[in-house]
Order: sequence, then C-alpha cells, then structure tokens
Amino acid sequence: MAEAVSVAASHFPAPITPAGHVEPVPRRIRAFLDGRPVLDTRRAHYVWEHPHYPQYSVPAADISATLEDEGHQEKRAPGTVRRHALRAGDRVVPGAAWVWGEDAPAELRGTVRFEWGALEAWFEEDEQVFVHPRSPYTRVDALRSGTAVKVMLDGMVLADAPSCVMVFETGLPTRYYVDRVHLNLPGLAPSDTVTACPYKGTTSGYWSAHTSRGTHRDIAWAYDFPTRQLLPITGLVAFYNERVDLYLDGELQPRPPRG
Repeated sequence: MAEAVSVAASHFPAPITPAGHVEPVPRRIRAFLDGRPVLDTRRAHYVWEHPHYPQYSVPAADISATLEDEGHQEKRAPGTVRRHALRAGDRVVPGAAWVWGEDAPAELRGTVRFEWGALEAWFEEDEQVFVHPRSPYTRVDALRSGTAVKVMLDGMVLADAPSCVMVFETGLPTRYYVDRVHLNLPGLAPSDTVTACPYKGTTSGYWSAHTSRGTHRDIAWAYDFPTRQLLPITGLVAFYNERVDLYLDGELQPRPPRG
C-alpha cells in the first residue's frame, strides 16, 4: 500500500446483493478524463457483477467520447460484454469500457460499463466518488459518543481517550475515532500509505506502531478531509480493532476476525 492510492480489503462491505442484480441510479452521474467530461447521464443503472458493490452502466448516447471495439468478449453475471478502448481527443485508453450484449437484461443492452480507473474523476451529482460507486444498500453513520476508548498493543498504550466518534458501516466492525491529543505519539510513526473508501474519502495519513515486539505497520489512520457525511471524523484517528487490544469504558473487546 505504499504511496499510490490503494483500497484495503476491509473496506469492502459484506455481500448483501446478488450478482446480476440491476436497478436505476436516481442521481446524475458524470466522469472526466484529462479534465474533460466523458459521460454525463441521469439514466445510469447500477449493475452488480459480484455481490460486494455495484458499477454504473451508462447509455451510449450519454457518452461524449468514442468507443473502439477491441474484439474481446466475456461472460459476466448479467450477460455478455465486449471490451472497448476509449478515445477522447488525442488520448486513447485501452480496455476502458465494456458494452453489454443482447443476452443482458433489457435495461443494460447496449449500455456501457467503464473500468473505474480508466477515468480520472467520478461524481454523483456534484460530490466526487472514490474507488467504486456507493451501494444504495450500504449505510455509514458517524456518531459522537462519551464512551472512553483505550488502545493497547504488546503492553503499550497507543491511545487513551475519554470520548470518541463511532463509525457504523454496513458489514464492517464499528470503528472508534479519537482526538490526536490522546495518542501516544512517541509510539507511533507515520507511513506513506494511502487508501480510499467510497463512503469516507481518501485517507490523509497512516501510522505504524513500534513496540517491544517489533513494528506493526499501518494499524491506525485518519481522514483530514472526509466526505460530507463523515465530517465528525475530520482529523481523528482510528485503529484496526482486529490488530490491537481495544477497551471501551475499561472493558476489553473481542477482536473481530480479519477480513
């Protein structure tokens, strides 16, 4: 996870939607390449090619760039797709898009599903979306709490806070974000890791812990500029419950299984 933006496996919500499911997107979807619009639509559909999260499928008429058939065909959960390159001005992006065939559900036939990383920025209405589309069946809440949080590892106290912000995200363990003033900063070292989450945004920092038993890489993180819905966690730090000893109001919590 060094330097380039990556996605932690634990950011994927639990499977809750069957592969092949299709439904309308009730939002305007736009995407850009080299600062220019490639698509702009209010007629997109969510399509779940696997159960974890959806992708957008967009009517070809709402795409302002050219698609060039690359002659490769694959079978996906909802139907057959053909791979296309994207040509926008002088820029050509191979393997950027997939066009659904006649065996797909009626609402998908002839529509286009782009590889997320082939375009540089995606927006739902006027808010940027990261990593992949947000599932309409995933909920994320950030609630302030007077619950005291203590984090220990190998007998070392890494954080001891009188309150926190709890983040509840579908399919994930509850995360407990604490103010940095309550961290044992001498025991933590910043790393160059960056991850992104479609519901919270892009991290501004990760920390590794140095204990008597060695270095535990990237066990804590922060979002200095989270999405609007997660503003209560701005600048706060959370630890992976799976990798530390976490106490809530003095009671040790069981470690969740690692994903």
